[in-house]
Amino acid sequence: MLRIEDLRVNYGGIEAVKGVSIDVPEGEIVSLIGANGAGKSTILRSVAGITKTASGRIFLQDEEITQMSPDRIVAKGITLVPEGRRVFPDLTVLENLKIGAFLRKDRIDDDIDWVHELFPRLKERSWQTAGTLSGGEQQMLAVGRALMSRPKLMMMDEPSLGLAPIIVKGIFEIIREINRQGVTILLVEQNANMALLTADTAYVLETGRLTMQGTGKELRSDERVKKAYLG
Repeated sequence: MLRIEDLRVNYGGIEAVKGVSIDVPEGEIVSLIGANGAGKSTILRSVAGITKTASGRIFLQDEEITQMSPDRIVAKGITLVPEGRRVFPDLTVLENLKIGAFLRKDRIDDDIDWVHELFPRLKERSWQTAGTLSGGEQQMLAVGRALMSRPKLMMMDEPSLGLAPIIVKGIFEIIREINRQGVTILLVEQNANMALLTADTAYVLETGRLTMQGTGKELRSDERVKKAYLG
């Protein structure tokens, strides 16, 4: 579904992503793991059209999207759940969800019902302002808002960041359920154990370069990964 070829991204004079190539097959969960500053979030932002690339090409179902604007990329079927959730704190939960469908011209009632089925807590909190939600509830809202565009591919940047372990477990269960319902997922996650348990395919990124790839199971059993990321 998504193909990244020899991607390079610069911040000033620093090369943050150094010739990275990644394949995200349709229907899979693909995880990117690595330390802070490895370039994981930069890759997601480049795919989303937020960060400009220095070179390389990005394809969605064989259509090049490298230079497309973020709104066109959303319209093509890619959405990003950003690090830190980034909900609109002064708007209600329902208003936040509707913003996720801002490019759509059709009815969205069924999609709101779908999000409510995935996250019953959001239905209970529909008229509550997003800024008053807990961290876990805000993460649910960020995921629900992304789903409102009916994406083919959902990218998630650190969905477990700052959440209690029991909430993290619930978030990853929802990620698997969203995938079962037909959404391909590209996941950036510091919690390497959960990321590899969830992933069909995984990549290890170190200082802007890919150093390893394999199935989630293969990487979880690799001694180098265990030592560096699994403790």
